[in-house]
Amino acid sequence: MDRDKKIMKKKITSLTLCAVLLALCSYTEAQQTGKIPRIGVLITASPANATRRVQALQQGLRELGYVEGKNIVIEYRYAEGKPETLPERVDELIRLNVDAIITDTSNAIQAAKNATKTIPVVFTTANDPLGDGQVASLARPGGNLTGLSILAVDLNGKRLELLKEAFPKVTRVAFLTRTGISRTEQRYLAEQRLKEAEVAAKDLGLRLQPLGAKDGDDLESAFGAAKSAGAQALIISPSTFAATHRTRIIELAAKHRMPAIYPSMQFAEAGGLMSYGPDPNHSSRRAAVYVDKILKGAKPADLPVEQPMKFEFAINLKTAKQTGLMIPPNVLTRADKVIR
Repeated sequence: MDRDKKIMKKKITSLTLCAVLLALCSYTEAQQTGKIPRIGVLITASPANATRRVQALQQGLRELGYVEGKNIVIEYRYAEGKPETLPERVDELIRLNVDAIITDTSNAIQAAKNATKTIPVVFTTANDPLGDGQVASLARPGGNLTGLSILAVDLNGKRLELLKEAFPKVTRVAFLTRTGISRTEQRYLAEQRLKEAEVAAKDLGLRLQPLGAKDGDDLESAFGAAKSAGAQALIISPSTFAATHRTRIIELAAKHRMPAIYPSMQFAEAGGLMSYGPDPNHSSRRAAVYVDKILKGAKPADLPVEQPMKFEFAINLKTAKQTGLMIPPNVLTRADKVIR
C-alpha cells in the first residue's frame, strides 16, 4: 500500500513538473510572439510644423489596428529644420533597436540610408528616389528602403495649365533644372522631365525656357539670365536641389516678379505663390501600410515605391498681394488651400 502511494506521489510530482515546464514554455513563446514592435519616425521639421503629417501617420496605423502605447511603440526624432542634425537623430533611433524607420525629406532619407543597411526605411515624400539613387528601381527597390514618392507623370502639365489659367498673358515660362549632374541616370531623368514639360507647354501655347543652375550660388545669375531672355513665369519640378534651395528660389522669383508654381505645399507655406503636388498628409497615412507589411514579414526590397494618388492646389494670397500679382477668382475657387 505504501509502495502504491509512493508510485502515485512520483507520478503527481512528474505531472506537476511537466505542467510547470509547459507553462514556462508557453509564457516564453507568448512573450516572443507578443513582442510590441518599435518604430522610429525621423522628421526634418519641428514638431509644430509636422503636426498634421504625424497625426496622419497615427491615423493610418490606427486604421490597421495599431494603437500607440498599447501594441506599438513610436519613437519620434525631429531635426528642427536643421538637416545637419539628421545623422545624429537617426543614430539615436538605431540605438533604440527600432524595427523600422519612417522618414520624409531627401536629406532625412539619405541620412537613414547612410546609417543602416538592415533596418527597413519607409520614406513618405521622396522627391525622386530613383534619380537620387535611393532605390534600384521603383518596382523592385532592391535594398532596405521603399515608400512613397512625390514624383508623378504629367504633373508638370497640370502645373503649366494652372499657371496659364492664373496668368493668361504669360507666353514664356522658365523651367528650373540642375546642371552639371554627374550620374547618367539622374541626367537622363532630368532630360525626360524637361521634354515632357516642353510637350505640355506647346499644347498650351507656351514656350519653355530651361533655367539651369549647378548649385545654390548659381541661382541668382540663372534667374537674371532667364529674365533677360524673356521668361515671364517659373515652374519647378520636384527635386532634391529645389527642396534644398527652396527659400532662395522663392526669394528670387519674388525679386524678379516671376509668378511661380511649385511642386508641393511646403513651397506655398514657405512663401511661394502657388503649388500643385501630392498631399503629404495622405502620403504619411499611406506609409502605415508599408510599416504593417514590413512588421508582418515583407522585405522593403520587394515592396514597390508608390507614386502619389492625391493632390492639392495651394495659393499664397499674402505673397500675391506683396508682389502685386492678381489671382483670378475662378482660380482661387479651385484652390484646396488659400494662405492669407
